[in-house]
Amino acid sequence: MSRIGKKPIPLPAGVKITLTDGGLTVTGPLGSLSRPLPPRVRLEVGDAEARVVPVDNSRLSRSAWGLARTLVNNMVVGVTQGFSKVLEIVGTGYKVEAKGEALSFSLGYSHPVEFRLPPGFSATVMEKGTRLELKGFDKEQLGQLCANLRALRPPDAYKGKGVRLQGERLRKKVGKAGGR
Repeated sequence: MSRIGKKPIPLPAGVKITLTDGGLTVTGPLGSLSRPLPPRVRLEVGDAEARVVPVDNSRLSRSAWGLARTLVNNMVVGVTQGFSKVLEIVGTGYKVEAKGEALSFSLGYSHPVEFRLPPGFSATVMEKGTRLELKGFDKEQLGQLCANLRALRPPDAYKGKGVRLQGERLRKKVGKAGGR
């Protein structure tokens, strides 16, 4: 049995869940999110909470139960509070600047790298251009956006220079002189 799936999902004031054929839409103060529901679970919506219930007691139903509860909870939290992630830019001369709806990265290339933010996301540049906070209400798209930004200059294994998530731990290699 899923321990996560058993937990009810609290619905704050102003959040509305609409069920359609095989999917659901969650609307709140920050926006609206929709996604298909996994096929072997159903959603029961009450006044103050929602519950995800498996259709039967099969192995596939139980495996989708906790996933469906987490996905619905992330949608509810996203449209009420939103999510944020912080990227660190490490390296001499590496920095980022916000230019309206675009970000301009200086990452050691011969030219600055321009990156347009998708709609629904905002960016705040902190600490002289070495930290970047991204905010949005869709957790999945926020993670993909961070992965795309990290791919502009992944962290180097020898010096640690590049774009990384805050708190990301790197395994540094010793290098050529370390083996002597």
